[in-house]
Amino acid sequence: MTDSDTSSGSRHLPSGVHPAVKPGSALLRLETTASREGVLDGAWWPRSRDIGAELPALLSALTQYLGPLSRVGLDATAWQELPTRIVIDDRVVHVDSFPVGDDTVLITRGDRDHFSLLVVPPEATPEAAHAAMSQAVLVGNISSAEQILIDTGGGQTAPGR
Repeated sequence: MTDSDTSSGSRHLPSGVHPAVKPGSALLRLETTASREGVLDGAWWPRSRDIGAELPALLSALTQYLGPLSRVGLDATAWQELPTRIVIDDRVVHVDSFPVGDDTVLITRGDRDHFSLLVVPPEATPEAAHAAMSQAVLVGNISSAEQILIDTGGGQTAPGR
């Protein structure tokens, strides 16, 4: 999903995005130029911690916008049964385990083109997830993924989960 311009010149998410955000959604502000602004390039709210079930849909969506991906970096302690590779559109994407924390996923296209996505915990409340994802994709955001989750309550568990 893309940002839209406002009369003030700053860019924000269209108001219709918030009701559409649900577990399994990704909001992306993908800038593929050297002048990318902000700490994060997007946000992802997976449905579960089962990376084998969650990762293919995210990588397929990203491939549509970015082209072929080469690697994805995740924190192995945050996910169940982390594979070493996954096939997307007949191409192998290597899955690396890094101590990046469970609040980010790092996507690599080519050798050095990296994209960092906030990972909203699957058990987050919808309100907190919406707020965290919106903050992550703001142009010029300087907050880390961890700080965004703290500020928005994105790490809080929804009742009944």
